[in-house]
Amino acid sequence: MRRFALIVAVAGAVLVPATPAFAHAGDIPGATAYRTAVTAVSAPGVSVRAVEAGARLELSNETGRPVEVLGYADEPYLEVRPDGTWQNVNSPAAYLNETANGDTPVPATADVTAPPSWRKLSSSTTVRWHDQRTQWLNPSVPPQAVADPSRSHRLRDWSVPLRVQTTAYEIRGTLDWEPPPVAWLWWAGAALAGLAAAALAYRWPRSVLAVALVAGLAPLAYGVMSLLDGTTPSPVLFLAGLMALAAAYRHPPFYLALTGAVVALFAGFNETRVFFAAVVPTTGPGWAVRLAVVLSLGLGAGLALTGLLRMHAAVPARTPEPAPAA
Repeated sequence: MRRFALIVAVAGAVLVPATPAFAHAGDIPGATAYRTAVTAVSAPGVSVRAVEAGARLELSNETGRPVEVLGYADEPYLEVRPDGTWQNVNSPAAYLNETANGDTPVPATADVTAPPSWRKLSSSTTVRWHDQRTQWLNPSVPPQAVADPSRSHRLRDWSVPLRVQTTAYEIRGTLDWEPPPVAWLWWAGAALAGLAAAALAYRWPRSVLAVALVAGLAPLAYGVMSLLDGTTPSPVLFLAGLMALAAAYRHPPFYLALTGAVVALFAGFNETRVFFAAVVPTTGPGWAVRLAVVLSLGLGAGLALTGLLRMHAAVPARTPEPAPAA
């Protein structure tokens, strides 16, 4: 019983310092409170989705014909052809969209009335671009969100015009403000996961196999969800996941402690900013990303604690030397 109490105490010491005071909302690239969603594309053979937490639109052209994306003055901006993607350097949108907030100066040579001057961007028939029509550009929080920050608010419906030869089409979508997650619930979930992992390892040593498997799959799932969104995840996510899966196969105490620390710190604590972000740059629902971080943080800390305790138990007790004879 005293050992179990020690496990609880040490697990608390590992997890408690990882408090919300050490995390900073909004530091994740692309994390935002604004959800951009594509609801319809009227052009047949053209697919569009919002990526990077809505920071960009991604268009794929499978028509076999050139598809034009029109700029803010309905000028030719992008053209996705069968041989690749081209940009009109005379379009002001080409410069305004170079940064997400659109503060890039527009050169005097950009002229919506000038004939298009095309520059090849890539050989791909898929293109991504920032589009101010889909964004909330005001630095202030929307008034409706200030009045009621506890629920989602539809800010507007938006559209981006397309053209295939002489036929006009459009991309339609919505822009919403989303309230932040309840961060303390996710922190509590991580603490409970860590305590449960340590307790299971103490009561049933073979349960380390299952704990290490889940701890390995969690960061791998997070990395895959980022890749599917087109975001480049940290390689440490995959390294931590593979280390934990290896620990499930063979787990000497030192490797278990090291692996648990790597998973908890780099795939868990380093990513806890998702607890504060309503929209993060991954595919799938936000709760799935937050659950992956909870499991990485909690189970990783539990594995690290288990490895430390097993190393301590493996150290032979020192026999006291007999007192010298009088």
